[in-house]
Amino acid sequence: MTLTPVLTDTWDADRSWTLGAYRDRGGYEGLRAALAMPPGDVVQAVKDSGLRGRGGAGFPTGMKWGFLPPDDGGPRYLVVNADESEPGTCKDIPLLLASPHHLVEGIVITSYAIGCRHAFVYVRGEVLHVYRRVLNAVREAYEAGYLGTDVLGSGFDLDVTVHAGAGAYICGEETALLDSLEGLRGQPRLKPPFPAVAGLYARPTVVNNVETIASVPGVLSRGVDWFRAMGTERSPGHGLFSLSGHVTRPGQYEAPLGTTLRELLELAGGVRAGHELKFWTPGGSSTPMFTAEHLDVPLDYESVGAAKSMLGTRALQVFDETTCVVRAVSRWTDFYAHESCGKCTPCREGTYWMKQVLHRIEAGEGQDGDVDLLLDLCGTILGRAFCALGDGATSPVTSSIQLFRDEYDAHVSGGGCPFDPAAAALFPYPPRRQPLLAGGVR
Repeated sequence: MTLTPVLTDTWDADRSWTLGAYRDRGGYEGLRAALAMPPGDVVQAVKDSGLRGRGGAGFPTGMKWGFLPPDDGGPRYLVVNADESEPGTCKDIPLLLASPHHLVEGIVITSYAIGCRHAFVYVRGEVLHVYRRVLNAVREAYEAGYLGTDVLGSGFDLDVTVHAGAGAYICGEETALLDSLEGLRGQPRLKPPFPAVAGLYARPTVVNNVETIASVPGVLSRGVDWFRAMGTERSPGHGLFSLSGHVTRPGQYEAPLGTTLRELLELAGGVRAGHELKFWTPGGSSTPMFTAEHLDVPLDYESVGAAKSMLGTRALQVFDETTCVVRAVSRWTDFYAHESCGKCTPCREGTYWMKQVLHRIEAGEGQDGDVDLLLDLCGTILGRAFCALGDGATSPVTSSIQLFRDEYDAHVSGGGCPFDPAAAALFPYPPRRQPLLAGGVR
């Protein structure tokens, strides 16, 4: 397996984030190619490429653009979801930091294709350095004539607004993001209507992930056949794989979809010296976990789905044998309980009670039936929450119990965690809490 540096091609350049460095590697050639085509042909090219959404769901990008209703003379919008906050996911922020013009060029091409005159980039507010870098890239694009009035003499006008969100995981959900962008509290909307019909300011809107839009220029500049030559038949193209955890050389590895963790680990120097793989996530903490038995599962949407997980954001969190599964899942559940927006009862109450039960088990206060109680709570949440946050929160719990039930039972029967916290180097051991009093009060 070989790496495919496309989005990462400029990362080794001097001041790679600047317009000059981007143009030195062929930047904005895709835009020139797109402007020479009718907008409908640009949409068709993206459809033919098979580019799928890189934000997690993997929905075909060109098809999503095609859902927009016929032009009625009113505004329509493109919104780029840069609110990256899934535990373990770290691809969009490095991309924006190292090469923001990949995104800016993709925004102009996409806006031209769908008839958008005002696009928005919703950046996570905590990453102030990235927010400033995207703002600077947009400024450079305006000065060079890639944004503003009469882009490159084509007669096409486009403005781009970079918006810093206030910091909420739920705003990664596209309709909650739209509410936040409108100045409302970020909470998911009831669908239908879908954003393609009534999105931002109740107008037709396309919402795409950073990596999705950043991949568009390559399709236009190098061609559909070039893009489809990578990856698999149903999951073509390149993608950023984020390796973190107990890996010798963690980082971003851009490779064709369909590569395996075994191949990526070879490039990353393997699991840390003297240890072996215990479990890993194929798409972040909200995807069912895998074990060493899944090292050769092709990392494409169909193969990972057939193995009972999800490719998600390709956030490959790797854990060795020193890691306590219960502790890891408890930490993830703390996150989901904290980030639940509270709009629906299954997620608001269910994540809270999963957190409490996991804390009890980890602290050595687990009771007979607690593991089955966790599964019951997951069953109450799964498929009943307002958005995908609740479903995602159940994934690490149910998959870890399925794969490591004996470890949960050992916590309950042994009165606490059997693992040495100093050996793991991840997930610090929580201080032992005071025992529960009657009624669950401390």
